[in-house]
Amino acid sequence: MNRPTDTARLHGWRLFSLLSLLVLIATALALWSQPQWVEALRSAIRVTARTSFALFLATFLASSLAALVPSEFTRGLLRERRFLGLAFAFSHAVHAVLIILYVKFFPETFWHGRSVATSIPGSIGYLFIILLAVTSFPYAVKLLGARIWKGLHSTGTWVIAGVFFLSFYKRLPLGSWYPLGFGLIFSAIAFKLVAKLAVRLRRNASPAAVPSAIR
Repeated sequence: MNRPTDTARLHGWRLFSLLSLLVLIATALALWSQPQWVEALRSAIRVTARTSFALFLATFLASSLAALVPSEFTRGLLRERRFLGLAFAFSHAVHAVLIILYVKFFPETFWHGRSVATSIPGSIGYLFIILLAVTSFPYAVKLLGARIWKGLHSTGTWVIAGVFFLSFYKRLPLGSWYPLGFGLIFSAIAFKLVAKLAVRLRRNASPAAVPSAIR
């Protein structure tokens, strides 16, 4: 007999729906918390940047945590990695819509201190987010082949991690939560590299002990 917690466990599209709903609720609360439209947009942009970052970290570290800290939780995190990644893409899509509204209604404020060149890393990040989202379904593996699909998703996640790293690094002088964000992404990258090395050493020692690679 299944335990009640087994049937009630969030997974798959149910998990994606809950995470997406939470992103929308957080966005709505941020918009309503500010009386002025420009400040409301700024607040919502900051909130969705943080929800996106949290969801990305969960996706980025899922395989590494399962490899180095095996437990029911980390195995579940790895099992739901696709839906966590899609929730991240949804959160960043909301983030993009808010930025577009900001540019449309307050262009002078938005472009103050910015240029097209400074937007290039973020644009590259969005390109990979779109590519990873649309290829996160079984048809993509069949269409691209397992090796190309794996290479795309491995490259894409590292590019996105690099964009977050650069974004936080550039904003370190601003204080606020940026030093924390930088510390988290730096630690996540270091942890993932250590995990990749550990998996490689395990595989060399016992090829059958590690069935899947970290990406």
